[in-house]
Amino acid sequence: MKTTIELPDGLLIDAKKRAAELRCTLRALIERGLRHELSQSKRGILTRRPRIRWVTVRGGLPRELDVRDRVAMHEWLRRHR
Repeated sequence: MKTTIELPDGLLIDAKKRAAELRCTLRALIERGLRHELSQSKRGILTRRPRIRWVTVRGGLPRELDVRDRVAMHEWLRRHR
């Protein structure tokens, strides 16, 4: 079956390089990766991400919490557990 996917340019370039190193097609590399990922999840090897504990305060979000910056938000949440 044919399908279309969008990948970041850098990822596609790296995938094409890896396929060339392995002397296989990009299609074979992607298929192998998908099969591996799906077999891992069936065996329960994948771990679940910790749930985000939303912190709410009266009057809205704390001033120092910037939810537009994901890394900063996670760091703030870790500090305020």
